[in-house]
Order: sequence, then structure tokens, then C-alpha cells
Amino acid sequence: MITGTLGLLFSLIIFVIYIGSVIWAFADAQRRGKSGCLVALLVLLLVWPVGLIIWLLIRPARA
Repeated sequence: MITGTLGLLFSLIIFVIYIGSVIWAFADAQRRGKSGCLVALLVLLLVWPVGLIIWLLIRPARA
């Protein structure tokens, strides 16, 4: 019982972090003058956190 609850809680935390990173990447791209939708798709569709790391490496300086 406790193992199932802890597993569910851990999965929920990872899911929230995953969705939060997609939303953050979208907003960050918009602030930097890039397409937020494309960056969100990059983070969403590539194996997470690889997409997020790629965005952090290639994102331009602040506009």
C-alpha cells in the first residue's frame, strides 16, 4: 500500500516537473524572441530532459 502511494507521488512530482519545464521553455523562448511553440515541442517531444538541455545549450542571449 505504501509503496504504491509513494510510487504515485513520485510519478506525480516528475510529471509536474516535466510540464513545468515545457511551460518554462515556452516562456523563455518567447522572451528571447524565438518561437515558443517550436521550443516547447523540442522539449516535449525529445526524450526529457534531453530536449530541455538542448534548449539551454542553444538558446540565444536575451533580446
